[in-house]
Amino acid sequence: MSNRSMGRQSAVKSLGEVALRVNNLPEMRRFYQDVLGLEVLGEFPAAALLKIAEGYGNHTQVLGLFDRSIPVGVEHTTVDHIAFTIALHNYDSEKERLEALGLSVEVKKHEWVKWRSFTFTIRRATRSNWFAMTAASEDRPNL
Repeated sequence: MSNRSMGRQSAVKSLGEVALRVNNLPEMRRFYQDVLGLEVLGEFPAAALLKIAEGYGNHTQVLGLFDRSIPVGVEHTTVDHIAFTIALHNYDSEKERLEALGLSVEVKKHEWVKWRSFTFTIRRATRSNWFAMTAASEDRPNL
């Protein structure tokens, strides 16, 4: 455990989203919808978002499927990104904390679901991991 995190309580409240790269988007969407019974929240030309469960602070827990049109293998992991849910009141302080740790943080707004997030990538020698921290607007009902 890092000395920087000792004694500090995490702002993470729940897992907000797991996004997978898939080689056949329609087939995988049908599997998660028809076999596992997940509700489709949104469909886009290269993505589908499915509801897993109610989440923290009006942020629905989501499984994202992204058509990457690349073979899946060691150099192309199936995990696209992981998003954690934080409280809206922690949004600015968490962004500042991550920037103070030297991470490049990008702010994004998701108007269709009234979420705002910041994303950052951790690069290692052989692979990059993309993460997001997301907070839902307080006036947004659960989907």
